[in-house]
Amino acid sequence: MPHGYAMAPHTHATGQLVYAAAGTLATTTERGTWVAPANRVTWTPPGFAHSHRFYGRTDARLLTIPVDLCGELLDHPSVFAVSPLLREAVLTLTGDRPEKRSGAHRRLLAVVIDELSDTPEQSLHLPEAADDRLRAVTNLLHADPARPATLAELGRVAGASERTLSRLFHSELGMSFHRWRTILRIHHALAHLAEGMSVTDTAMACGWSNPSSFIDAFNEVVARPRQLPDGPAQQPRGAVAVGPGRAPRVAPHSWRVFGIVCPFAGW
Repeated sequence: MPHGYAMAPHTHATGQLVYAAAGTLATTTERGTWVAPANRVTWTPPGFAHSHRFYGRTDARLLTIPVDLCGELLDHPSVFAVSPLLREAVLTLTGDRPEKRSGAHRRLLAVVIDELSDTPEQSLHLPEAADDRLRAVTNLLHADPARPATLAELGRVAGASERTLSRLFHSELGMSFHRWRTILRIHHALAHLAEGMSVTDTAMACGWSNPSSFIDAFNEVVARPRQLPDGPAQQPRGAVAVGPGRAPRVAPHSWRVFGIVCPFAGW
């Protein structure tokens, strides 16, 4: 898919997995947006109206999941990391010569379902607000994710107190204001990196004061399974420290993603 390619909102009678072998994919529904960088897979259950947008030159593989197998997966859109076994199964099922022997296709689908059932959901979902006051704040940040305003300052623009907005972030979006803004910035950062922007320029464009703080946030959000609570993320095996302005140094078995080398052994 070329950079910026967008698919209009649509639905499927079956489930759909989209594997981003390269580039970055954003999937948007009424519940918010999920972003999948390279070596991630997005899951959309049957009947969910959704749209896609692709960043960078994306190699996307689409896999249909029969309705009778969808009950084994989550009942809401989600993003998962891709294990080597899952990757090979998806590539085989979506390749130029997909497995067509009697029963073999179904058995490979069962492998995909089994792998996803044991894989933690990733923290790459950005929920959207329904409350008008909260939506006024999130719209301001969508328009300018680097905006350094505090919640109190944004509240004065939206006509709501800091306390009210803080409560709405937790009750309606399930996370703090700081967490929501961080995920928003990571979404924008993934798009910039897919376009070939440098780590330093991406950090500045998305509101971080320096590349190091951006890299810390990137590691914390992108590497964290959704089930883990907020707090310092465990350093992924194979992760390495990087200096300001430099792309991450290659770690053993790293994956090359969106034009830079990502320092995660399992990425």
